Amino acid sequence: MINLSIKERMLLEDEKSHEQLCVDKYNEYSNKAYCPELKNLFSQLSQKEQQHLDSINQLLNGIVPNINQQQDSPQGSQQNSYNQQSINQQFINQSPINLGSNTYNEHDKMLCNDSLSTEKFISATYNTAIFEFRDKNVRQVLNHIQKEEQEHGEKIYNYMASHGMYQVQ
Repeated sequence: MINLSIKERMLLEDEKSHEQLCVDKYNEYSNKAYCPELKNLFSQLSQKEQQHLDSINQLLNGIVPNINQQQDSPQGSQQNSYNQQSINQQFINQSPINLGSNTYNEHDKMLCNDSLSTEKFISATYNTAIFEFRDKNVRQVLNHIQKEEQEHGEKIYNYMASHGMYQVQ
């Protein structure tokens, strides 16, 4: 059982709100994305963010979660199916941008840009929080979550780059 300082508790409450935002965003974006591949990516990210949220809640309850157990846990039921046709219909009719073999929908690009910005921000908040905790085990959990947030950003970046949405000059 860990005993959190007021500052540590406040930092975890901030991370909790960030993780809840990510869960909500990715669930919503999975429903709103035009591309089935992007829908799937957002759904997967939502599940990982839920794991982060669960870890933060455990920390707030004084329990250090087993981060190795989370990596091996089953993905659980998929909350977002592809039957959100009414929500997506307005975007299906939107003309995609064609860049040779890279075709994308402008709305999907906006969802990706917002998601990538969110991941950058949240990774930075974990970077700060890691330095504020006394307990080495808590720092390791936060470091693990931060690494996964960076991996989420990489997945979004890779999706964007492969679909002509993000071009490095």
